Amino acid sequence: MGKNKMLSRALLAAVLGVSALSAQAADKGFYAGAGVGQSFVDEQAYDDEDTAFSVFGGYQFNKYFALEGGYADFGKIEPELAGPELEADSFYLTAVGSVPITEKFSAYAKAGFHRWNIDDAIPGLTGTDDDSGTDPTYGVGVQYRFTDRVAMRGEYSRFEMEDLDQDLAQLQVRFDF
Repeated sequence: MGKNKMLSRALLAAVLGVSALSAQAADKGFYAGAGVGQSFVDEQAYDDEDTAFSVFGGYQFNKYFALEGGYADFGKIEPELAGPELEADSFYLTAVGSVPITEKFSAYAKAGFHRWNIDDAIPGLTGTDDDSGTDPTYGVGVQYRFTDRVAMRGEYSRFEMEDLDQDLAQLQVRFDF
């Protein structure tokens, strides 16, 4: 085998190795982002929606699994007839499982727990007069990666609050570090 052929193969192997390491590096690391969308409740005395905001961050262990924590402000939900409005927020921690569909597009599901807070206790609605608690949260979403560092997500999540379900549909921007 000639010297040029060996050099070409070594160079090709090095380029492929660096490319594989770069692809692997993009599959793990810290990320953060923010979202905006609609929160809504449609049960008991409530049937309303409002603008909601969220911030989140996490660690991507590989292209299939991440842990994510965040904060969501659900806005104000007005009652249909009379009673207090729901002004709630939540801190959450979830496990996120992703399934790559193409190189840039993936789907994911998340599940975990959240610590919710309602500004005013709503007697009779949640079975207690508490204005905070810890309950399950879960959701599904899709993600489109524009670059190795920036992605857009569409997500639908449910935040259980004792006997009340707060739903959240958002567009989010994710930044990887």
